[in-house]
Amino acid sequence: MSILKRWSARAAALKKSTYALYLAMRDPRVPRPAKLVITGIVAYALSPIDLIPDFIPVLGLLDELILLPVAISLAIKMIPDEVWDDCHARASAAIDSELPHSRAAFWAIIAIWLTAAALIAYFGWRWLAGS
Repeated sequence: MSILKRWSARAAALKKSTYALYLAMRDPRVPRPAKLVITGIVAYALSPIDLIPDFIPVLGLLDELILLPVAISLAIKMIPDEVWDDCHARASAAIDSELPHSRAAFWAIIAIWLTAAALIAYFGWRWLAGS
């Protein structure tokens, strides 16, 4: 198998796992701490803003290549096995059809990132003004 096909397969698996985590987040059988971790992962994975900007050569892709898979693995370990198997099967079926889209989730993610940026700017400005 060529490198491109392997990376495509890994990207497809990451997409499926992310959607399975979304389904698990909404499942009442999943413990609350796992739901909090999953919420952060799904929000970060769907967010247009990255921890390390993609335009930085090599480093820009590290969060997608390292951070997300590690975080997803942690979240999967926090979910009961039977729940994960069910969510993963439902995600596989949904990936073959069409994934749902939510404008509310889009605007919530944008609001979170803008709030975080505003807080960073505010405290940064206060820190610089105090120096």
